[in-house]
Amino acid sequence: MDPLLYLGALVVLFLVWIQVKGLEYVIIHQRWIFVCLFLLPLSVIFDVYYYLRAWIIFKMCSAPKQHDQRVGDIQRQVREWKKEGGKKHMCTGRPGWLTVSLRVGKYKKTNKNIMIHMMDILEVDTKRQVVRVEPLANMGQVTALLNSIGWTLPVVPELDDLTVGGLAMGTGIESSSHIFGLFQHICVAFELVLADGSLVRCTEKENSDLFYAVPWSCGTLGFLVAAEIRIIPARKWVKLRYEPVRGLDAICKKFAEESANKENQFVEGLQYSRDEAVIMTGIMTDHAETEKTNCIGYYYKPWFFRHVEGFLKQNRVAVEYIPLRHYYHRHTRSIFWELQDIIPFGNNPLFRYVFGWMVPPKISLLKLTQGETIRKLYEQHHVVQDMLVPMKHIKTSILRFHEDIHVYPLWLCPFMLPNQPGMVHPKGDEDELYVDIGAYGEPKVKHFEARSSTRQLENFVRDVHGFQMLYADVYMERQEFWEMFDGTLYHKLRKQLNCEDAFPEVYDKICKSARH
Repeated sequence: MDPLLYLGALVVLFLVWIQVKGLEYVIIHQRWIFVCLFLLPLSVIFDVYYYLRAWIIFKMCSAPKQHDQRVGDIQRQVREWKKEGGKKHMCTGRPGWLTVSLRVGKYKKTNKNIMIHMMDILEVDTKRQVVRVEPLANMGQVTALLNSIGWTLPVVPELDDLTVGGLAMGTGIESSSHIFGLFQHICVAFELVLADGSLVRCTEKENSDLFYAVPWSCGTLGFLVAAEIRIIPARKWVKLRYEPVRGLDAICKKFAEESANKENQFVEGLQYSRDEAVIMTGIMTDHAETEKTNCIGYYYKPWFFRHVEGFLKQNRVAVEYIPLRHYYHRHTRSIFWELQDIIPFGNNPLFRYVFGWMVPPKISLLKLTQGETIRKLYEQHHVVQDMLVPMKHIKTSILRFHEDIHVYPLWLCPFMLPNQPGMVHPKGDEDELYVDIGAYGEPKVKHFEARSSTRQLENFVRDVHGFQMLYADVYMERQEFWEMFDGTLYHKLRKQLNCEDAFPEVYDKICKSARH
């Protein structure tokens, strides 16, 4: 029989099975079928389209002219909103399913949607060492261009689909943050359309209050239309050292020491149990020992977190040379370790070699197709949280994560938090070293309950003067939220720029207590 007839027969049987079982049943209990057959191919089409579009626009040098037109269109929409009486709050018209956050933004349905189509790299200025980009340009797009001309961002948050706007008005972090701080700290200028339709540029010296208030504001002070970000010279390779460490005290001590060592350009920890971790340190270099090179980003390579776990199992210290862009996106293919819950056999060599080139599925498409039932199940039986705590509290923090949710691996990423104005700063008057503890997966404690367990973590983080990343589910009450974050400058700007009638408060936009 013709192979096409076999394929056709399989498709018909599959459709009949869906008809009998119901689409929702298949998506919930056998989601990998839907992901592999539909979302992976569709994700490839998305990636190809956005890559070619960005490349063509930049090569034709048409982006700056189009940018001015797009800014004018946003100003026109805001002024029309004012003429109509400004009865609703405004927000971007970008569909909620396109964001990397797993949260479903219900405010999109009730607010005035301002359409913003700005996803281009506008200019690379190597003399000033800045890149000027639009808010929807993503990390995959920016690093691909910069690396090709010998430059890079000082902080490159991991996932390709993270946008500059989300990272600037939310936050972003990576393994170089112990030197450069969070993503907001490498931004040197923001351009925003305000509630009155005016365009304003802010820097540390020009409109400085607004400059410091923008990070963590989640689009509630104005519409970001461009950002200038520092760039630094890139090197071809990252020389990465893997060191297994056992015992919680030893893990915390080693991680804190390596994080404080500024000779390390990159520091990261993957903790596989309470007492087992691998601490990684790296530097950029143009020279590599051939026998130690490892192009971990190739589609057929093992998922990075599994590769790292191998050094723990072997109890072996090792050094590898990894291409710079491969290093930056080392967790992208497996979405850290989330993909193992979606495609359980995704790290199998056969799957990697045959289908790995299509991995990962777009997070936005996963959200779009999950349905209300699977969203609620996911919310109740899955954790995606990043808590930022002072390094001096790393041991008690890890123990709290272990007791309250028991999710492994844990991602450990150090960062320097400067003493600057804004919603997030150290408790004292000096810069302080913090650590991001990232927990992604299914909790293994029997007493886990999404709301109460997360609130326990939030209370602890608040007590040690830490912060919760706002892309995740936030269960705090309003008073608790503003105890965690410093709203002094934020609320001052809200009043000064007439934002209270124009944009929702950040708490109302992201917290569950406000949305339900």
